[in-house]
Amino acid sequence: MFKAELIRDKGPFKSIEELQIAVAEYVDWFNHRRVHGQIGPVPPVEFEDVYHHENPVPAPAGTALTSL
Repeated sequence: MFKAELIRDKGPFKSIEELQIAVAEYVDWFNHRRVHGQIGPVPPVEFEDVYHHENPVPAPAGTALTSL
């Protein structure tokens, strides 16, 4: 998918720097602005933020404060 959507469709690139910028822009779009149909009408990063807010990671054993 990456190769088809970026490299083939937007190339050829004139320099490594131009390619690096294109890759960074693609990754930003893919994670922050692309709407993913199977997770609802939200970008993946928003979906993960909601998931982690609703499902916090439990503290490791032995780190809980003891009651006085």
